[in-house]
Amino acid sequence: MLRVGLTGGIGSGKSAVAARLAERGAVVIDSDRIAREVVAPGTEGLAEIVAAFSERVLDADGALDRAALGAVVFADEAARRRLEAITHPRVRARTAELAAAAGPDAIVVNDVPLLVEVGLAPTYHLVVVVETDVALRLERLARDRGMERAEAERRIAAQADDARRRAAADVLLSNDGSLADLHAAVDALWYDRLLPFAANLRERRVVRPARVALTEADPTWPRQYARLAARIRHALAPAEPRIDHIGSTAVPGLAAKDVIDIQLAVPTLADADGAFAERLAEAGYPRLPGEWWDNPRPPGSVRWPKRLHGSADPARPVYLHIREVDSPGWRYALLMRDHLRADPDQRAAYLQLKRDLAAAAPDSVTYSTAKDPWFDEEHLRAEAWAAQTGWRP
Repeated sequence: MLRVGLTGGIGSGKSAVAARLAERGAVVIDSDRIAREVVAPGTEGLAEIVAAFSERVLDADGALDRAALGAVVFADEAARRRLEAITHPRVRARTAELAAAAGPDAIVVNDVPLLVEVGLAPTYHLVVVVETDVALRLERLARDRGMERAEAERRIAAQADDARRRAAADVLLSNDGSLADLHAAVDALWYDRLLPFAANLRERRVVRPARVALTEADPTWPRQYARLAARIRHALAPAEPRIDHIGSTAVPGLAAKDVIDIQLAVPTLADADGAFAERLAEAGYPRLPGEWWDNPRPPGSVRWPKRLHGSADPARPVYLHIREVDSPGWRYALLMRDHLRADPDQRAAYLQLKRDLAAAAPDSVTYSTAKDPWFDEEHLRAEAWAAQTGWRP
């Protein structure tokens, strides 16, 4: 199933997004609702909270007084962490039960207020963040929840700030406009990304741009890589293979195809088969069928074999190159990246070559093949640079 994490600061309108996704057919799992269930009267969760914070957090009927508890924990980080240690494992266990009951073809949206704070982003195929101006959030909290401004400000300050959420976001939904505007954005997300993503995931289908379209350097490419790499690490845990951002999007200032290239190192290529490949596919990175290799440098020697996976996300093409650690192909990918980072003249020459070829050979296969002569020469320059500087991969 496609697993989507939905989050946003208090008062951002996250619940409105969840409701719209549910209308479109998503299975929404509300972590706040589950959090209330696991501390309902008579539960072990409530008993543990009372043991930690005393009966002052109970109301007259013996139920949890959430306002009283909030007053304790939102002003005290240690107390908040103590509460999270009680509730979060129970919420996770119940969430897993509900997700399993949703069925293998479902699009499951986990509505998680503290998704970023507790480091859950890598566990989802996609993270959607709802962002709203703080002044609007304060206004909504006063209007819709009757919350006093000082309390609302404390709640907002206790959560991750907008910059932290943006770093975790694959999709950023602005909710500074009308409800109709928000619904339109959610509908576009559903039809243009989530439904195709879910279908690609089921069919183990990789998104592969057919034509070459260079885009100007995007300063968010490294941040996007970091999110992708975190998902791959989570999928392969407890193994801890080396993962690197390679290719043009790893070279600051270099225009490139908007495709993130990632290199994953394995002891042997046989280690990348079987269950290893299936775990990557389930995480959203299916294997491309057939045999794959890199052209050797210098030309004329034996081809460099590899495994190639890609992304099932229609809005974020990825090529995941799996190579043996310390192999010529593994080393070459890192050397080319680092030399282009270090040499502005060669970076400029490569950029011009890319622009010329993209105009003359817009299909991906021709474009890639036409760059070979330049890379044969660049390989010699890079090796000389590596010897001079003492570079190591």
